[in-house]
Order: sequence, then C-alpha cells, then structure tokens
Amino acid sequence: MTSISGECDAKFAKVKQLLQQQLASGDELGASICVNINGKNVVDLWGGHVNADRTQPWTKDTLCAIWSTTKCVTNLAALMLIDRGLLDPDEKVAKYWPEFAANGKENVEVRHLLSHTSGLAAWESPITTEAIYDVPNAAAKLAGQSPWWTPGTASGYHLVSQGHLVGELVKRVSGKSLEEFVRTEIAEPLGADFHIGAREEDWERICDMIPPPPPSTPPENVDVDSVQMKAFMGTPIKGEYAATPEFRKAELGGMGGFANARSIAAILSVISLGGSVGGNRLLSDRTIDLIFEEQASGKDLVLLVPITWGTGFALPNGSVPSGWFPKGRICYWVGWGGSAGVMDLDRKMTIGYALNKMGEGVVGTARTEAYVRAIYSALSEAGSSN
Repeated sequence: MTSISGECDAKFAKVKQLLQQQLASGDELGASICVNINGKNVVDLWGGHVNADRTQPWTKDTLCAIWSTTKCVTNLAALMLIDRGLLDPDEKVAKYWPEFAANGKENVEVRHLLSHTSGLAAWESPITTEAIYDVPNAAAKLAGQSPWWTPGTASGYHLVSQGHLVGELVKRVSGKSLEEFVRTEIAEPLGADFHIGAREEDWERICDMIPPPPPSTPPENVDVDSVQMKAFMGTPIKGEYAATPEFRKAELGGMGGFANARSIAAILSVISLGGSVGGNRLLSDRTIDLIFEEQASGKDLVLLVPITWGTGFALPNGSVPSGWFPKGRICYWVGWGGSAGVMDLDRKMTIGYALNKMGEGVVGTARTEAYVRAIYSALSEAGSSN
C-alpha cells in the first residue's frame, strides 16, 4: 500500500482515508492536500510517487505545476496593489498601460482583467508556445488586439492570457516583475514554497506531470469562429510542456506556478483570515469585500459552463461546483488537471490541493470534488460533535 506522510487531525481522518484510497486505486499517482483553519494546518498530507514508473516517492518538499491555480496568487498580487491605492479596479487599464487602449479597449477596466470579462481570452492565432513564453512581447500583442466581445458584458475564461495582462499591470504600477512581486511580497514574507516559474536549483524537486486523457467524445459541429475555439486555438499548451526548461523559466502568471498544497494554503489563508496572517497584513477588509463583488455570472463563453466571477476569484453561487460548498463567504479557483485553492472566510478555512496525474474536468475534477466534499463533511461532523 502506498504510504502517506504528514499530519492529520483525527477529526479529518476521512480526508486521509480518501487520499489513501485514491493512491491505492491508481486514480492518484502523487498528491498533497492541506487544510488550514485559523492559521493552523489541521491536514498536511502527501503521498504517492513523483514519476509514472513509481520509483521515486513524493516528499514533503515536492513541487507541482499547478496550472491555473497560479491565477489565485497572481490576482492576489493585483488586489494588494489595489489595497495600496496603486491600482483602481474601476479605472481604465489604459491609465496604467496606455498602449492597451488600442482597437476598442479604451474603456476596459482593471476589474475586467481580474474577472475574465475583458474580451482578451487568448491571442489571435496563429501564435506559438514560444511566443507566449516571451511574456513582454506576448503582453504587447494582447494590448494590440481587439476584444472578442464587448468588455464587461460576459466572462470568457482567460486561459493563460490573464497572467500576462495582470502581470503587466503589476509591473507597471509596482516596478517589479510579477515573479519578483510574488516572491518578495507574498511568498517570502509568508514562508511559502511558491514560485512563478521555477529556479533551476528547484527542478529536481518538481514532479512529473501526467497529462489528462483526451476527451472521450470529440466535439461535434464545432464553430471554429466561436470564442471558445478561438481561445483554445490561441493557447497552444500541452500538459507535458511543464517538464521543459522553456516553460519553467517563463513568468506565466496564468499557469506557470510551482507549489504544493501547503504553500497554496499558506498564501491563500491570507484571504480566509481576513487579510492578515502571522502578523503580515496584505489586504484590508475593504479589499476583501471587493473579491465578493459579482462581476459576471452565467455561461462562460470559453468554458461553456455557468461561472460566477468576483474580483480575482470565482464564487460558488451560480457556478458549476456550487454543490461542493456549503453556504457562506467562499471564493476559489482551480487548475487544469485538478489542483485547487479554496478560501472560506466564514470558517477561516483554506484548502490547497496539488497533484501530478492530471484528471478530466472543466472546473476541477472528480478527485477535486471528492476531497473538498470530504473536508467539509469532516468539518461539519466535528462541529456537530462539539
């Protein structure tokens, strides 16, 4: 049986059992799960293997490519700059980035970038992966594009482009690249092993990523001119790219984060705990409230499922995974293949999940859902027994 390491409060035993089952069945190859309540990790577990041959065990310090869960931290960086008064969510992007006003984007607001409503879901194709890795030039390309729909009227998930757009704003108003800002103002102060791009000395700690299987039923009657198709054609990324030096060296705020469950939870607990953790105040109450201001709700033009977007994060109400969560002040987002960050302000709880055998799913996977449900079930049972 695959061994699991770490710590787990007895009240959350069912979470440990579920991880054990997922590893034993082979659904999970290697993974880490962390649950932080009130600043304390009540679950900090890891297990399985870092490679498909199962010759190398997953360790406490194993890092994963977490894909779009990276956006949680990228958007936190922008929220911090809003909190400092350096960014205004209702201001035009062009105030900070004059070139962005080109081709009908003069009225796009900062909040539109943070809620996937700017109309820039991806690059106009053809675009190469190498061009996307060249972040300054790729951001400039987006600044020159026309929006694919009227900004602010609907969401169309910005698969990778959100990281370039928000990262450019961070650089212009803070004077630091997104990587430097996250490292020096978020990860290091919080003691979090989180990286946008991976330093070469950390590559030996990065697990192999196993791409998800292709869709079981190929789409029919595809409209090649739809926003969805344009977005996927304009984002030529494959799961195996996470192992390449080019991917690891790029500063991809939309998908290039390397972390584990513990570091995801360490950073995002700032939000769950009302803006401050361990004496580090990153956000005020006013900015926390901004996260929960609904920016768009309905069928996302790229994901083609209902999503409710606040500022920087998805909100459960009206979104596909709403059944995973109880009622309350909760925000979240997930990464391709299943990684996740969940912030529950009412329960002062943060969930982090990182893995290497990527699963199928539009917003999380069956495994993501199972862990989240098990965590909330355990929390509910613990509360009722007190």
